[in-house]
Amino acid sequence: MAHQAPTVASLLRAAERTLAGCSDSPRLDAELLLAQTLQRSRSYLYSWPETQLNTTQQALFQALLQRRAKGEPIAYLTGRREFWSLELEVSPATLIPRPETELLVEQALLRLPAQPALIADLGTGSGAIALALASERPDCRVIATDYSTEALALARRNAARLQVSTVEFCTGDWLAALPAGLYQMIVSNPPYIAASSPYLQHGDVRFEPAGALVSGTDGLDAIRRIVMQAQQHLAPGGWLLLEHGFDQGASVRTAQPGRLSDSQHRNGSGRA
Repeated sequence: MAHQAPTVASLLRAAERTLAGCSDSPRLDAELLLAQTLQRSRSYLYSWPETQLNTTQQALFQALLQRRAKGEPIAYLTGRREFWSLELEVSPATLIPRPETELLVEQALLRLPAQPALIADLGTGSGAIALALASERPDCRVIATDYSTEALALARRNAARLQVSTVEFCTGDWLAALPAGLYQMIVSNPPYIAASSPYLQHGDVRFEPAGALVSGTDGLDAIRRIVMQAQQHLAPGGWLLLEHGFDQGASVRTAQPGRLSDSQHRNGSGRA
């Protein structure tokens, strides 16, 4: 009797069991990886549960499953992550955009003037913040910087695929990469984790680029540098908005000249 090929339904059940001890969302992870393998949507898995996989598809799915079981982030396995309703390409060259950073976008949109503005996004990575702001305010010009040429190449691909034409990408370190001009807003999600933090040994961050996570012994080296240089680039009344750790608010306030008002959760926003 010929061996029957496994179906979508049976593979999902087995994969959920495999990931049960190493993921907070084993069923969802299994669905995302199988959808990636088949190059189909998750809804396809429910519509065609008896679809059989060929040997090539089975091997690919099992390889992805084992990588996930070892902790590799879903976003890197699928090469995609949604942020601000935008589907972004991601890779191990960039941080994985997180829902918490959408708060930074919200706070920026609340503070932008009604008229067209010049905005800088420092350390853009995948381009998540810059592209979210540009999608909401196409009348504004956004300059997105990053020292990583690989990250900027990915961000440019995201901009092209999303048909966002108002973002300019510049290679360089923080504000040093900015074209001359006065900016109505500077935003950044810089590295802010202390080098000795145990947080670095858990979850997705183990696979993310250390240079985008770690910033000195207390995690604030990049923030201090940005704060010190920002006043030279901000227009009068301009805003500097930074994401920082949940327990770093007081330290960021002392680092920042002028008035600082905290936003909720992980983000802080300040006006220079």
